[in-house]
Amino acid sequence: MTGSSIVSLMSQSLVVFMIWILPPLIASVIVGLTIGIIQAATQIQDESLPLTVKLLVVVAVIGLFAPVLSAPLIELADQIFTEFPAMTLGY
Repeated sequence: MTGSSIVSLMSQSLVVFMIWILPPLIASVIVGLTIGIIQAATQIQDESLPLTVKLLVVVAVIGLFAPVLSAPLIELADQIFTEFPAMTLGY
């Protein structure tokens, strides 16, 4: 296994990580800002409200996008497990 193949796999892993993390992160930011604006406008000082709503939204987004987001993850895992014997051949 060469250094370039390790770097390539790490790069692909980071791309898959970004694909997985962006939809829940964007939804959480949008909901957090919306709840923050509503709380500022109504002067509600409850700290558990935004956390609960963001948690529910993140779980819903992951549940909705899981079938779509799983495809690159499964492909990468298959590639890594297929190449694993060649990676460990020299050790």
